[in-house]
Amino acid sequence: MTQDNLTPLHSNTRTALLIAAATVTIMSVVMIAFGWIPHLALLLVICGLFIFGRSKGLTFDAMQRFMAKGVMSGFGAIYLFFFIGLMTASLMMSGTIPTLMYYGFELISPQFFYVSAFVLTSIIGIAVGSSLTTCATIGVAFMGMAVAFDANPAIVAGAVVSGAFFGDKMSPLSDTCTISASVVGIDLFEHLRNMMYTTVPAWVLTVILLWFFQAQMTATNLHDINTLKQQLLASGLVHGDALLPFILLVTLILFRINAIYAILMTIFTALALTYFHHSLTIEQLGTYFFKGYKPAEGPALGPVSNLLSRGGLESMFFTLTIVILALSLGGLLHNLGILPALLNSIKHKLTSAGRVTLAAAMTSLGVNILIGEQYLSILLAGESFKSEYTRLDLHPKNLARTIEDAGTVINPLVPWSVCGVFISQQLGVSVLSYLPYAFFCYLCLLLTILFGFTGFTISRIKPT
Repeated sequence: MTQDNLTPLHSNTRTALLIAAATVTIMSVVMIAFGWIPHLALLLVICGLFIFGRSKGLTFDAMQRFMAKGVMSGFGAIYLFFFIGLMTASLMMSGTIPTLMYYGFELISPQFFYVSAFVLTSIIGIAVGSSLTTCATIGVAFMGMAVAFDANPAIVAGAVVSGAFFGDKMSPLSDTCTISASVVGIDLFEHLRNMMYTTVPAWVLTVILLWFFQAQMTATNLHDINTLKQQLLASGLVHGDALLPFILLVTLILFRINAIYAILMTIFTALALTYFHHSLTIEQLGTYFFKGYKPAEGPALGPVSNLLSRGGLESMFFTLTIVILALSLGGLLHNLGILPALLNSIKHKLTSAGRVTLAAAMTSLGVNILIGEQYLSILLAGESFKSEYTRLDLHPKNLARTIEDAGTVINPLVPWSVCGVFISQQLGVSVLSYLPYAFFCYLCLLLTILFGFTGFTISRIKPT
């Protein structure tokens, strides 16, 4: 007898624990031991769940609809990713992001090199919206300067990682930021505003801690930074009015304008600037919007050319596909009764904001440590605890902030994680070496747990 409706199954705790353990084991082996991308690990687990579902009498059609329900829960993010890809390309071609980078380089101080590294990578991280891109470009430049300044490379790497993931966490161009907001069903900019409660104190404390570790630099060679500035100028994209789209975007965020509308207005403003400063054909515009902006090649640009080649719909495909697969997995785990059974086993203990915050944070942290995957740490924890936050009358934006504080910024601190492996290779410093100095990353985790237990900045659902 097969079941062909959308009624979720009920699983006992023992079965749920076995399947959860098998899921984590399979993804860990596939991603860590085999080095496969997360998509393949997710597909493998989904296939395993098909077999489990069939053993329980479910048809493939029913399980397919379970997956579709999971995808629909985050469908807003899928649309938003397309617009973010378009906005990134438009902010590149209009010169907004290159101009932010250029003026950001003025903040570098040899006397406060660690703090300068953190502040500048924070600015570049917000402008670019990608922690890995920031580390692979500006981060590498700072590691080169560390030798000239006689600085501790582990501290410099910690400052770079902290700044890059501040940008990844707080940029409206960031995919992890968008995923966190969409998986719990809140507006992107509402999520950004709420994250400031933990992010700003963590940022300030990081500046203080880096200043405390600051050693006086004996060298004053800023050759690498001056070279990068000259390469940005050579691109022809740096001009004062290029900051207008960024100012507009920040203003719209502050006035709580819907994310899609804010992004569209920013794109139109950036396009107007692009046509004012540069000759651009419709064919070129279509190529940039799909494949991302590519500056004209030339020796004068050097490595900056790679930094400026960003955006476009195509750049979103990797993230979009992993989001669709992860949401499909979440739909299966929920409707096969796995997640409800796991939650029911600890539900009697989730009686307060502090306890549910700790549980959500530890879930994100655990996925990061066991699997080493940033996206899954956000998606699985978000899907698992949405109902519990609703049951406790806690606003879902609290959950979105928690999974960012325990998911997004923790991944680079795990030596076998995707971010950890990439960053250690790019910066030439092991994860365990820079981990003690990546203050921002673990301060966010500590603050979100502290605020959960104290109730500070915890929002509740207003009765209708």
